[in-house]
Amino acid sequence: MKSIFIAAVLVVLSLGSLGALGSAQATDLVCVSTTFNVLSPNDKVCVSVFEDPQVPGIVCHISQARKGGWGQPLGLNEDPSNFSVSCRQIGPIDVDLSKLRQNEEVFSQKTSIFFKTTRIYRMVDEPHHTLIYLAISTKIVNGSPANAISTVPIMPWPH
Repeated sequence: MKSIFIAAVLVVLSLGSLGALGSAQATDLVCVSTTFNVLSPNDKVCVSVFEDPQVPGIVCHISQARKGGWGQPLGLNEDPSNFSVSCRQIGPIDVDLSKLRQNEEVFSQKTSIFFKTTRIYRMVDEPHHTLIYLAISTKIVNGSPANAISTVPIMPWPH
């Protein structure tokens, strides 16, 4: 019975760590402590960067609150659904917007051991030649209304 429980936990953990196919991986740039804990890691806000995997020339920065304490190093904390996203055009964009999926997940990061994830979706506003990036928090039982949005108007790029 004990081995079945351990196997089930391992399956749950491996499923939770799988991101969406084609999702970008973020790189932490800097973390700033927001509290001081004497004997355990501090709460913090981390700024990460990722590039849209389907649209070269767009970079997004996301800031996320991360809970400290002893659960942090073990991956047991549930981070709060506090985040912000900002995406910008940083180079020429040669992608045909009509060929992009209308609503596609481009970023996914686990924020708890039990099925809570921050996700960023790219949406296409063809009439305005703009890409929209929507950050949300999802959870298997009940999600969060927390969200953030960033828009990127596709502009001609000087050579």
